[in-house]
Amino acid sequence: MTQAKKADRVTINFIGKLADGFIIDSTYPDPEKEAYQDDDCCSDHGPFELTIGEGNFYMPVETALVGMQVGEIKTITINPDDAFGDYDPESVFTVQRSELPDEITPEVGLALEVTGDDDDLYMVTIVKVTDEEVSIDSNHPLAGEELTYEFELVEIL
Repeated sequence: MTQAKKADRVTINFIGKLADGFIIDSTYPDPEKEAYQDDDCCSDHGPFELTIGEGNFYMPVETALVGMQVGEIKTITINPDDAFGDYDPESVFTVQRSELPDEITPEVGLALEVTGDDDDLYMVTIVKVTDEEVSIDSNHPLAGEELTYEFELVEIL
């Protein structure tokens, strides 16, 4: 039977979870695989297409696909370095509440899109609010998290 190799275009189904079992992403249309706790968390249903080795998905998953046969299922753990990086406490900063636009009412947990010094857009989350200051976390929400992905090789294209 044919095995997947580097540079093959393939389709996979997957389910991604945090260490506590919280599902962060899935392609499975099966209700048994859809115990999501957040309707906005997950990609479109149906197999995900990628070219092995191009880095369009987590590299540990792409590497693990090499040698797999259609229908084979694997589960791997992805370290923060290969996902969203380590949590960096220096990426939390404080601004004066007066620096925020008037239309924003700061609340803990509020996600905002901000423009950085490089003119790129970044997602940040408000983590603390006082009468005078607002603390903002620019780490990715999954920074520092270990991810577990179960994936099935659906097709080699």
